[in-house]
Amino acid sequence: MANILVVEDELQIARMLKETLEIEGYQVISTRNGEDAVQIALREPPHLILLDIMLPGIDGYEVIRRLRNHPKTMHIPIIVLSALGDTDNKVRAFEWDADDFITKPFDTDELLSRMRRQLRRVQQSFLSPLTGLPGGLQVVRAINYKLNSREPWSILYLDLDNFKAFNDVYGFLAGNDMILLVGQICQRLVHQLGGTEDFVGHIGGDDFVIVTSPSRAKTLCTRIMDCYKEESAALYLPEDLERGSISGLDRKGRPFQFPLVSLSIGVVNNQLRRPHSIQEISYLAAEAKRNAKQSTDNIFYLSPHMDCGVPTRARHTPVPPSISNTASRSSASLFSYTYASPNTDHLYSGDDEMIAEYESQIYG
Repeated sequence: MANILVVEDELQIARMLKETLEIEGYQVISTRNGEDAVQIALREPPHLILLDIMLPGIDGYEVIRRLRNHPKTMHIPIIVLSALGDTDNKVRAFEWDADDFITKPFDTDELLSRMRRQLRRVQQSFLSPLTGLPGGLQVVRAINYKLNSREPWSILYLDLDNFKAFNDVYGFLAGNDMILLVGQICQRLVHQLGGTEDFVGHIGGDDFVIVTSPSRAKTLCTRIMDCYKEESAALYLPEDLERGSISGLDRKGRPFQFPLVSLSIGVVNNQLRRPHSIQEISYLAAEAKRNAKQSTDNIFYLSPHMDCGVPTRARHTPVPPSISNTASRSSASLFSYTYASPNTDHLYSGDDEMIAEYESQIYG
């Protein structure tokens, strides 16, 4: 059930809201001031926020502004609950990008109905329906947010290896469980070990992104790997787990032993040189992921230090409007691996080529 953040300085109203929402099955966190509300929302983003305008310290309008300016919280529905029900305050709240405005005193059934509507809207528009994590557009915004910051950052690009074989043999529901497991591990460990600004996104399929700091990247990678190896074992048949491979059939109907699904993490940071664009980060993250798949521990760190290894197009091409302004573009295309052939100026799709090579090795 959804997590609701209640920001209300009147204790009696806050208690009433908490009791009512918990009866409906929601998990509720309450705070009485705006500064705490921003920090709580950044640390563990709720699914929806009920926000009073008149608060000690910063008011509700400033809370909205801060949350809307951060990619980790900009998608969260905010319903204003206020005794300031005049037109000027309603207009101001909507101009600051509140999603709804309800005047006190309010009807509980109406509030619950409006909450359910906002929760459906955000689920359909911004979040992965499987993992509940921010999707492609939010990932783009989170990376652009870091590009515009002078603070050091690291981007972890996670991908499952040999996932297609697992999905084919065990079925798509088991495949969904595997993807969901990776998302849950990332969320849990970033919450435990990460910082307030850290971001977890689901690009699509079996690809995930974590935006964190260089000081936390290594620990997160190690812990994610350890948890994945331990917890993914429950998704296999005992005989497959004991053998260390999945028994299946290739495309010609011949028995074949497929490897167990492993997790690879490519890491890119801006410590030696700041990348120019999100396209360059995309290229570097995919290159790091490709190297991770070939390394012994499935982790590879890449710190860009010169431009010659990155295609000119990836360095300088601006973000297309179809990515920066809409959510309709396929999120999986954000981090497609591209590289320049040494013999031509043409750009090839590395993911497609690797998949083709993998299938040729398996199926002949």
